Amino acid sequence: MHHLTFHRALAVCLLILAIFVLCANAQEKKKLTFDQIFKNAEPKLIKSLPSINGWSDDDHYLESKKKATDEKEKLYSIDVKSGSEELYRNLDQYRSIIDTTIDPNTPVSHTEKYDKLIYSKEKDLYFFNTITNEFKRLTQTASEEKNPTLSPDGNYVAFTRDNNLFAIDIETGKEFQYTNDESDVVYNGWAAWLYYEEIFGRPSHYRAFWWSPDGKHLAFFRFDESKVPVFPIFNAEGVHGSLENTRYPKAGDPNPEVKLGVIAIPESKIVWVDFNEKSDQYFGTPDWTPDGKQLIVQWMNRGQDNLKIYSVNINDGRKKEIYDEKQTAWIELEYKDRIRFLERYPGFIIKSDKDGWTHLYHYSMDGKLINKITNGEWSVADLALVDEDEGIIYFTARKEISTNTDLYRVNLNGKNLKRLTSGDYTHSINISPSGKYFIDTYSNVSIPSTMKLYTTDGKLVRELGNSKTDEFEKYELAIPKIFHVRTSDGINLPVIWTLPSKFDESKKHPVLIEVYGGPDTYDVSNSWKRLRSQWLAMEGIIQVTMDHRGSAHFGKNGTALMHRQLGKWEMNDYIEVVKWLRGKPFVDTTKICITGGSYGGYVTCMALTYGADYFTHGIADYSVTDFRLYDSHYTERFMDTPEENPEGYKNTSTITYADRYKGMLYIIHGTMDDNVHMQNILQLIDKLQDLKKHFELMIYPGGRHGWGGPKATHLRNETYRFYYKHLLEKDFPVNLFN
Repeated sequence: MHHLTFHRALAVCLLILAIFVLCANAQEKKKLTFDQIFKNAEPKLIKSLPSINGWSDDDHYLESKKKATDEKEKLYSIDVKSGSEELYRNLDQYRSIIDTTIDPNTPVSHTEKYDKLIYSKEKDLYFFNTITNEFKRLTQTASEEKNPTLSPDGNYVAFTRDNNLFAIDIETGKEFQYTNDESDVVYNGWAAWLYYEEIFGRPSHYRAFWWSPDGKHLAFFRFDESKVPVFPIFNAEGVHGSLENTRYPKAGDPNPEVKLGVIAIPESKIVWVDFNEKSDQYFGTPDWTPDGKQLIVQWMNRGQDNLKIYSVNINDGRKKEIYDEKQTAWIELEYKDRIRFLERYPGFIIKSDKDGWTHLYHYSMDGKLINKITNGEWSVADLALVDEDEGIIYFTARKEISTNTDLYRVNLNGKNLKRLTSGDYTHSINISPSGKYFIDTYSNVSIPSTMKLYTTDGKLVRELGNSKTDEFEKYELAIPKIFHVRTSDGINLPVIWTLPSKFDESKKHPVLIEVYGGPDTYDVSNSWKRLRSQWLAMEGIIQVTMDHRGSAHFGKNGTALMHRQLGKWEMNDYIEVVKWLRGKPFVDTTKICITGGSYGGYVTCMALTYGADYFTHGIADYSVTDFRLYDSHYTERFMDTPEENPEGYKNTSTITYADRYKGMLYIIHGTMDDNVHMQNILQLIDKLQDLKKHFELMIYPGGRHGWGGPKATHLRNETYRFYYKHLLEKDFPVNLFN
């Protein structure tokens, strides 16, 4: 009896074991291939989300998609409730009317309703009216019409030609020339390089003129760069090469002189706004009040610690101060969503970090504070919408924790603050014009992006897309972890690390740290990253991202610590994290590599010089090496001028610490970088050569501040070759990367 029971028990155990083995085999994860990671090969783990292009109205959002029968993507209007779709702005139907060499889908300017459009062909402008089917040529000159921009009513198109400002009456074809004092250093409606790069932004394409909402006035800047030093950039193409001379003010150099003018259309008389162009000053992008009757101008002193906002009388150019802000460190001039003017309520909403954190304030048009709308030790990110009918403001913020972003709403009076998104995610929001619905795209470090449509009272309408495919769970992935490292003086620094796929604590692993590190920015975000990190995880590298106390996680109170001493707190805090890493028994302390581009390149060069006792390897892309060599507006915001802060500039320079260098630094730069000049690395490597230091260098001929195409692939491969040689100490798999 006992013998029989034993055999039965043994059979049951064997059956259970067999089932366990079968389940284990069935659940065994697959390994990602190189092509899946770098070439998006099948089977795909991640798929694209819908391409949302905003809203046509409160009940229809816009999506770009390519149908099976289409040659290219087209724009569709999607009904929120039913999900039904119809072609939106079908410009293809006009191909037989428009010049056959012009693509109807690529207007260079258009009215909001797309009923009037401007096209460019061989440097000349053409006009098309979709209501009347009128198509005509507007210009025929030897010069190029740049930044053609239709007035909101579609009656005029403004543009610059040879550094002068023009407009054309669409109906009559009459051309108006508003300025005629252009030269190689004087530009009307065309931005000086400094404003293009640091104030208006590169998406402006140098445009420096703005229509009023009613189309009756045109505001523009006139720039005079005669006192700005020239920086020559060498182009090695051809037999003799050539020079590209840019008026580029380095820290402490004379800036462009700027005048602001207003033109009543179609008159050619310019009303100059009451500013002295000889003053050392900056102007932000002008705004118009919604009724088009007042021009709003942001002004800042050269020291960038005093912001004034003026309302301008467009008839006589007189200005009236409506806002004045001073800070001991600096104020951002081109602050996203800084001002939002109201129509049904008095005044405007302004975003400011003057109390140490970025918040929203309600001011009257005469400059009086009505109320502070948001408050607390957290920062508003974006002002998404002001619903004046309901008196509600929608905004995103990093309130719950600094690594996450959520959507909130609050009454204009600052009451009834409510979080509208949920979960441990970073949310990106696209809200409908009146705040009826919002599209939420969210993810975290371990979960790829999902896109859902909600009502603003929190009801889910439907899911629009999930980037995670059915294959995702079948593969072995290294999952990043987000946490904090406490410094010796009590600051909790945000960190993300990705441990190797099959992590073995008994082995020593190299570390790769990726940074940017600039003031009031952040690298650590609780959001999904690219699959590319999985390759290095499979190869056994610990990957780390970290932020310092001057990053956006700590508000302006933290960022202001960097004033007059860039590099100090970045190095202090990054070294603190590296000390923590070096204390782990599974970290190979002889292989602590850091990499970054632009400001991240600066940080990398500092790490291998100033921080050479802690960082052993680095790859620095298009790096600032000495802030005396960078532009005035960006540099002086944080450092003041070299004359005002000579010791600060010395302590900030990587060249100052070149004698400490002892690891392996790979320096990369494009020869025609017009933002961070190659001069930066030339001065650093000159010093390293004199000190008999060994380093590696890669130059990309014709490369600007970053590049694409074959050279981008080459850079990727050379970067990984460096990792294999110095961190993994094994052969680079050329057959895969080719």
